[in-house]
Amino acid sequence: MKPYSIIVSFLLFFLLQGATAQTYVQPYGKVDQATFDLKQCPFEPDANAMVLFDKGDVYFNSDFDIVYQRHKRIKIFNEHAKNEADFRIEYYSIRDYEKIISVQAQTINQKDGKTVITKLANNQKFTQQVDKYRSAIVFTLPDVQPGSILEIKYTLQTASFGNFPTWKFQSSLPVAYSELTTSVPDMIIYKPLIRTSQPFEKNKTSSASGSYTSGGQVITYNKDVRTMALKDVPSLPEEPFMTSKADNLQSVMHQLVQIRPVGGFVSTGNDTWAKIGAMLVDDEDFGSQFKKKLEGEQELIQKASAMSSNDARIAYLFKEVKTRMKWNEHDNWYTNDGIGKAWEKKTGNSAELNLILYRLLYQSGVKDAQPMVVSTRDNGRVNVAFPWIYQFNRAVVYIPIDSARYYVLDATEKSNQYNIVPRDLLNNFALIVDRENKTADAKFLQAAQPSIENILVQGSINPEGLITGKVKQFYSLYNRSNLMKRLLEKGKEKNNELLSDKDSKLKVEGVNLEHDEADSLFINQDFNFNIETAGSDGNYIYFNPNMFSSLKINPFLKESRKTLIDFGCGNQHFIQGAYSIPAGYAVDVLPKSINMVMPDKSITFKRVTGVQENTIVTRFVIDFKKSIYFPEDYPELHEFYKQMYQMLNEQIVLKKI
Repeated sequence: MKPYSIIVSFLLFFLLQGATAQTYVQPYGKVDQATFDLKQCPFEPDANAMVLFDKGDVYFNSDFDIVYQRHKRIKIFNEHAKNEADFRIEYYSIRDYEKIISVQAQTINQKDGKTVITKLANNQKFTQQVDKYRSAIVFTLPDVQPGSILEIKYTLQTASFGNFPTWKFQSSLPVAYSELTTSVPDMIIYKPLIRTSQPFEKNKTSSASGSYTSGGQVITYNKDVRTMALKDVPSLPEEPFMTSKADNLQSVMHQLVQIRPVGGFVSTGNDTWAKIGAMLVDDEDFGSQFKKKLEGEQELIQKASAMSSNDARIAYLFKEVKTRMKWNEHDNWYTNDGIGKAWEKKTGNSAELNLILYRLLYQSGVKDAQPMVVSTRDNGRVNVAFPWIYQFNRAVVYIPIDSARYYVLDATEKSNQYNIVPRDLLNNFALIVDRENKTADAKFLQAAQPSIENILVQGSINPEGLITGKVKQFYSLYNRSNLMKRLLEKGKEKNNELLSDKDSKLKVEGVNLEHDEADSLFINQDFNFNIETAGSDGNYIYFNPNMFSSLKINPFLKESRKTLIDFGCGNQHFIQGAYSIPAGYAVDVLPKSINMVMPDKSITFKRVTGVQENTIVTRFVIDFKKSIYFPEDYPELHEFYKQMYQMLNEQIVLKKI
């Protein structure tokens, strides 16, 4: 090949590469024919819609406010995705902490070969006041149908250096292309916290120059520019025992590390947990609430103060607040109406309920009680290396008991107990606020011991294959909390129905509960049952001895896993059964006794079976010692669960003789 031909070929190659790169992000309102022709997501064909591109730009304006611009485009493939037309842009509006500068949105269709653009009118956008801190711009794009392209572009501005926007490359929809470009003055140092599981399509850095005027003097500085992009990002699925989506999405955060003064340009912020603690103590919607009196509180305080122990005071006041107050389903670390008004209305957000509880405890003599801010499981894990108050979404009460034990009280859930950490807060960092010293310390919340499920079944099998008998169930700690929550939300009658597990052949009656009223660490439930065994034909009787346990269906059937697994706590299961063999029948198939252990010894499984005096005896012991597994642990966990559930569901076979 001649030299000039080689040069031309290389030029064409690079031009085509450049043209391909340019098609990822198109100008607002401009759509190529290939996008209109797209009928499904190329890398996730079953998706109802996909993000064509999501482009973010973060830079600092002349006032050194952070400006965040976002341009996003979505393709709708079928009717199931029409809800993607509903948009909500939430922001912290208090004292203009964040401001929405502009919002543009439109629906783009192609009709009879022509592009039809339906713009969102100003009177179709609404501003909602979420609470005193937050607002939201909400709207629904018009004329959305299969084949529509939804386009949105908006600009947000904030004056806080610590409020650098988090960028999520991934979403609940597959994303063809996601790109973030940041341009940061070199006197402001951020540490990028990157969480990605696939290689970058683009990851390049460059520099640019900038200047500002201070005291009539022009001061120049450099800007560090970085562009990061991912291509063909799969949607994040809902998976069993996953934590929040925020914990699992591929994303990048920016932690403020240092601000270097240049020419008199100085700024400081709450860059330590201690500083955030001091801020909270002085905050009018947090620390100042401690001094607010509650109408009629003296009667409660006097009664609690007269009790003989702190545990008695804690149990009494916790029950009183849970009984009187109704949670309005709003989660905040700050109060909205204030504890006085919330007490009067008998309803409030999570901070109001729990700061009411804190005040009553403290005034009653529980002086070790401290307010605490936490992040619920749905809100996401707290990055303890990144001091920022908006990582938290709830206030609770923390009470140290001794060097090893502590209580965390949360009055939002009626089924919560004062003496165990609420399950929704486990395996996460929280912030203990020291009101006396105006500081704060981070603490990791975890379960002190495993929860227990103990099932005892005594059954008698008749020649027709009907098993009748009695069940005794014992639940401790979080297993108890689960049952108590079901009882409170569904009622005892519905609970009795749920015991039959939607099995028309199973009948349950005579349900009796013990320890369901007090703050006991366990609960007992017993009942009578009868069940028609499936497949019995007069010659054979088949039944599964794993009756009435929570281990019925394997939650980990998929071959691969994208998200972290968090069981919350350790669990121990004891499933015991004794079944009398009917006259004229003998055991034909009895599963063998077996032991099985995970390679890392985090789970042990034991099955013991035998026949004693014409009675089949079975016992399962399953011990889950670890609560957290990472995606890379999944292959071993998946295989173990597969074998374990095969053993849990192996049937016993009786044969007519």
